[in-house]
Amino acid sequence: MVDVIIVGAGFAGAVSANLLATRHNKKVLVIEKRAHIGGNCYDEIDENGILIHRYGPHLFHTSSKEVWEYLSEFTQWQPYEHKVLAHIDGKNAPIPFNLNTLYQLFPQEYARVLEEKLLKNYQINTKIPILELKKSSDKDLQELANFIYEKIFVNYTAKQWGLKPEELESSVTARVPIFIGRDNRYFNDIFQAVPKEGYTKLFENLLDHPNIQVETNVDFKKHFSIKEDAIGFKNDFTCKVIYTGAIDELFNFRFGELPYRSVDMCFETVDKPYFQEATTINYPNDHAFTRITEFKHIHPITTQKTTILKEYPQAHIPHQTIPYYPIFTDENQMRYKQYADYVKNFQNIVLLGRLAEYKYYDMDDIVEKVLETII
Repeated sequence: MVDVIIVGAGFAGAVSANLLATRHNKKVLVIEKRAHIGGNCYDEIDENGILIHRYGPHLFHTSSKEVWEYLSEFTQWQPYEHKVLAHIDGKNAPIPFNLNTLYQLFPQEYARVLEEKLLKNYQINTKIPILELKKSSDKDLQELANFIYEKIFVNYTAKQWGLKPEELESSVTARVPIFIGRDNRYFNDIFQAVPKEGYTKLFENLLDHPNIQVETNVDFKKHFSIKEDAIGFKNDFTCKVIYTGAIDELFNFRFGELPYRSVDMCFETVDKPYFQEATTINYPNDHAFTRITEFKHIHPITTQKTTILKEYPQAHIPHQTIPYYPIFTDENQMRYKQYADYVKNFQNIVLLGRLAEYKYYDMDDIVEKVLETII
């Protein structure tokens, strides 16, 4: 007998299970469709002895002391500050674009001119949207804004979302920043690290409790049923259900499909100690893949070979590919609202997580959401 059934063993499901078991003394059953726990954060040692992130790089960062202290109960941390380069005109330069990037990509004298103008017009160590630079009366700053948009952002985004550059809404330009400083870190949060023994070990610790039972290779849809105002699992309608899976799939796409972008994750072994100079290098304008990640930079180890990951964005096909990124349009948000309103008919189900809420969460965001929900 259990009190709560949790569908999915990613962060939303695992943290929910832990809180219910430890703080509320609830009997919890976690069911997971995949053969492993951890969701997209799952990591493992590969054939080269390297700890790899099977579903793409996951770098933990947060400014929430509550989230940091909670997860620290289940893992030791290895300090790690993520730095990303972009391959531009044959050179690798730091992104987000900052003052160091100027000197990597432009002649030194012109870079000095641009730096002086940026520091004259904007406050040091702040992020300025490209759209604001484009509105500058200074032609050099206008050209800089256009350069960053064209060389770093537009083609990368077109590959990521499967659109032609001209199909991208002009409003997305506002999201492209330039950092008026020399901090090459990709994130600026207070706490930045990776679990010392990996994410999978973190999830094992979260779920290691007498009140928690975990079953993998179990597809909730094959065992659930609907009865008036409740959802049942194996004809048990008394349990509360915390659902972290795809909401449209749960109800057989009755209001239509909620589209996602997926990624074809292609791992390669390279016969040398290191392949590239940074963990991740983005390729906005070259190749069909968007970026290459080398995992030895995250968890250093002495080996004669290295493992890299090339990411090829693709359309998501239900039941065939993994949904990674919700596609945010007004139409899709309206469709999700139909599902969210429909779920209100069922008194024993709670939606949590990226797929269930059709919302993109960083790792710390979903942990914070669960901490606020499972009070």
